[in-house]
Amino acid sequence: MKLENGNNGSIITYKGITPKIHESTFLCEGVRIVGDVEIGENCSVWYNSVIRGDVHYIRIGNGTNIQDLSMLHVTNNKYALNIGEYVTVGHSVTLHGCTINDRCLIGIGATVLDNATVNSNSLVGAGAVVRENFVVPEGVLVAGVPAKIVRDLNDDELNWVRKNAENYVGYTKEYRQQLKNLK
Repeated sequence: MKLENGNNGSIITYKGITPKIHESTFLCEGVRIVGDVEIGENCSVWYNSVIRGDVHYIRIGNGTNIQDLSMLHVTNNKYALNIGEYVTVGHSVTLHGCTINDRCLIGIGATVLDNATVNSNSLVGAGAVVRENFVVPEGVLVAGVPAKIVRDLNDDELNWVRKNAENYVGYTKEYRQQLKNLK
């Protein structure tokens, strides 16, 4: 194992595999990224989140934000974790060996378990638990424990999901400027 402090977070090489993080991605203090992880352009990983690709791989698409205290992990040689583009992963979310497609919002404190799929333009409500193997259709709201389909999202809600991810790209620019001003 090899530890590198980079860009405010810790990047940890595990079993000879070092995370690949695009230079435009913003990492806050306390972040830990381990092993077979690839993070695209203009992403952000916020305070004290853990992205652990130690026993399978994790891929995170462009423009995605992983908010404070989130835990992203995989299942040993069984389920990888794939997150699409312009996804918002809310505070204290757990994603484990699942697939989150483009332009989704995973609400605060939600959990998405092994082999579940959240299709594009969908919203997982705060505190929801998406059980193993469950498929969230495109363009819907799911909520509850276990998560159930509540209804289709309307155009305003779809725009809000998209705008939320875009906002986080902007927040990273503001944070970078503030950090420059401190130096």
